[in-house]
Amino acid sequence: MPQFIVRVGTPEGEIVERQVQAANARAAGEELRRQGLYVFEAKRGSSSLRDLMPGRRSVPMERFLLFNQELLALVKAGLPIIQSFDIMLERQKAEVFREVLTEVRDKIKSGVALSDAFAAYGDMFPPIYATSLRAGERSGDLEGVLRRFLRYQKMIVNLRKKVVSALIYPAVLFVLMTGLIFVMLTFVIPKFSEFFGGFDAELPLFTRLLIAFASGLRENLLIVIGVAIFVVIFFRRWIRTTGRVSWDWIKLRFPFVGGIFHRFALMQFTQSLGTLLSGGTPMVPALEIASQSITNQVVAGKVASIVQNVREGDPLWRSLERTGVISDLAVEMIKVGESTGALTEMLGNVSEFYDEEIEARLARVVTAIEPIILVLMGGVIAVLLYAFYLPLFELSNVGSQ
Repeated sequence: MPQFIVRVGTPEGEIVERQVQAANARAAGEELRRQGLYVFEAKRGSSSLRDLMPGRRSVPMERFLLFNQELLALVKAGLPIIQSFDIMLERQKAEVFREVLTEVRDKIKSGVALSDAFAAYGDMFPPIYATSLRAGERSGDLEGVLRRFLRYQKMIVNLRKKVVSALIYPAVLFVLMTGLIFVMLTFVIPKFSEFFGGFDAELPLFTRLLIAFASGLRENLLIVIGVAIFVVIFFRRWIRTTGRVSWDWIKLRFPFVGGIFHRFALMQFTQSLGTLLSGGTPMVPALEIASQSITNQVVAGKVASIVQNVREGDPLWRSLERTGVISDLAVEMIKVGESTGALTEMLGNVSEFYDEEIEARLARVVTAIEPIILVLMGGVIAVLLYAFYLPLFELSNVGSQ
């Protein structure tokens, strides 16, 4: 989306410039009006580095986490923001991230607020980040906001590491099984077919079919590889564009892992909403941004649909209950949090509850997947051995008679 520079008046009487991504100038102004700001002027912003990097639209979470840890330490030490950026830029090794941070520092030097400087790169950083910084700037507690955002980010990063670690062994087994089948079909079976060709005997139907399939695969191997690459590229592009919602819907219905995807999306929502509310962001803007932080578009759409209800005065717990995407226990916890004035703490408890559920489900899935893959591997090998040792047994029986 294009970038717009909007001149606005704040409720405190200040006149500042905000950078917003929107379809047009009117949409940019409407977005800021919903945040309670008075819009004076909106104009198209100049192109920046992010417009020149269509393939690099995000910063790795681990690198961004390290950056925020360093920024928090420098802010805690009392260093000015610009000086902090200068120090971090000297040690930044990633070229793309370094160029982005250089542009952010230059914007700050020109008078743009830290939150607005990062908001200009909304497609590279989490939307919750710029909003959290803005809340910290308003309250004068930038250090506290950074600490809460780091806690949120560490939870997401640690959960992803757990998922990757848990799936390494099943993934290795699956790759080995696939490689074994490929070697058998393209190299071993053709050798057997040459061996059987020396006998003047008719092979069993199953063996003939397998030999024909293996021979066709070997003769058209380049075509098969080309088609596989095309399918992978097309699928990746489809899930990034028109098929994103459909793919997210399918993921929620996957056997074994659908529940994990669902709970991960809800953990993202509750954790980001709690972080925004604890930083001083009002409920309605916090809901809008928290729904954008959900990576699953199906869950994000259902959560975003409650914004209007909450704006009209409906309790958060009742609006979430109507969506049907959140568990009854989580709804009750949020209800208690709203009624006691401890919503942010209760949202943190809900996110921890989902984190524990994800870890438990993940352990069960890994425990179930490993024997399934081993059984499949053994079954495939057994079928191949049966197909090629059966003719030998039949030929030996014929010879003995």
